[in-house]
Amino acid sequence: MKVNVQAVNFNVDKKLVDFLQERLDKLEKYYDKIVMSDVFLKVENTSDKENKTVEIKISVPGDDLMVKKTCKSFEEAVDLCASSLERVLVKRKEKLRAHI
Repeated sequence: MKVNVQAVNFNVDKKLVDFLQERLDKLEKYYDKIVMSDVFLKVENTSDKENKTVEIKISVPGDDLMVKKTCKSFEEAVDLCASSLERVLVKRKEKLRAHI
């Protein structure tokens, strides 16, 4: 799956991009018709420790799925986003099966 990573106001390191790619590739186990995904990484300007926001938009035929999480680290936020997307993709696949 093609993953587009966009970092807002900072430079993203190779390790984080590799982690993202690896984690999002696992989503294809749950739903194999994923076209591509866009990942937006942002550091919020707040005094709060949980200031790292990750938005993941996944394109599937006929729809776009979007998840947004804010955590202390990007890795934690990516993990939470991926878990949410797994649930959404499983639901979507079950709905499609019900119509067939």
